[in-house]
Amino acid sequence: MQIRGFNNGQNIVMVQENKLRKRLRTGETVFGPFLKLADPAIIEIAGSAGFDFAIIDTEHGPLSIESAQNLVRAAENKGITPIIRVLNNDHGSILRALDIGAHGVQVPQVSTEKQARNVVAAVKFFPEGERGVCRFVRAAEYSSMDKFEYFKAANRETVAIIHVEGIEGINNLPDILTVEGLDVVFLGPYDLSQACGVTGQVDHPKVVEKMQSAVNLAREKNIAVGTFVESSETAEMWINLGVQYISYSVDVGIFFSACANILDGLKRVAR
Repeated sequence: MQIRGFNNGQNIVMVQENKLRKRLRTGETVFGPFLKLADPAIIEIAGSAGFDFAIIDTEHGPLSIESAQNLVRAAENKGITPIIRVLNNDHGSILRALDIGAHGVQVPQVSTEKQARNVVAAVKFFPEGERGVCRFVRAAEYSSMDKFEYFKAANRETVAIIHVEGIEGINNLPDILTVEGLDVVFLGPYDLSQACGVTGQVDHPKVVEKMQSAVNLAREKNIAVGTFVESSETAEMWINLGVQYISYSVDVGIFFSACANILDGLKRVAR
């Protein structure tokens, strides 16, 4: 989120507006995949393809904080917004993701108002939160950015996304939505399907009904909603119902599907 300029011969670093946050607030629909592969080329390819954001996944899969930092660098180079899904809802995990320069975090398994408040507290500096303070990090250009501008801009521009993935979270959503500072409520269909007793059946009526109810509640509070899809048809359904933040599949799944489709075609012509 940094740009450089010069003032009286001095190198000045300032923070750009978070374009993903701006687009969500103006009601636009945005698209991005989850990423589990550590090669920065993957996120560069996603950016070249035109995706709006990518979710660097440190909850599921092998990515380290060092790998995630290189993916953030590659994302910024390509103009695609880097979001990190952290391992869990603790200040340390969130702090490390933001310090390496992620433009936002997705926090899994948020089921109560208290847990949602913990997310905002970890994302924001005082007076909006209690994020650990260090300006000698990549997010602050290793101290070359004015520290007061950094703290203020980080509070303003960082995207806070919570995953609501279980029955408890759905039931507590009216209270969760009272928390100031949340940008997106992300509905996790796979975990929710398990909570509904239909593991993996993400299009089961039980799952769809609870997700639709959650979308309606969030939209009433003017909070953007996100979800995970694996087809354009499913994406269309949720977009028509008011979902803006569409996560389309996972890098490894996209590559597997492409390989399988190519091989299927090759086998057909070889018969």
